[in-house]
Amino acid sequence: VQLQASGGGLVQAGGSLRISCVASQRHFNRYAVGWYRQVLGEQRELVAAIGSDGSTNYADSVKRRFTISRDNAKNTVYLQMNSLKPEDTAVYDCNTWPRASWSWGQGTLVTVSS
Repeated sequence: VQLQASGGGLVQAGGSLRISCVASQRHFNRYAVGWYRQVLGEQRELVAAIGSDGSTNYADSVKRRFTISRDNAKNTVYLQMNSLKPEDTAVYDCNTWPRASWSWGQGTLVTVSS
């Protein structure tokens, strides 16, 4: 499975970004998918996840700021990020959830300046 994340960039604190991840997975709609992020030198962490039924889960640090959604017709998962904080700076990528079973892509870098 190939993952292509995009939409990252530089944004000021308090700003918004929407990032996308396309997965070349047949029957994408059957998979629960999560957005993960990693800061260089630190462990990758789950940010948000969406089930095949559309149910969602969020890390406490992003609740009420981030929204995950999916478009199964496009094999795509989105992450709308509002009220961004400098501590949200990381490389973001998607993968299956709760266990990452796809090969990781390059991700998309989100940088939030203070």
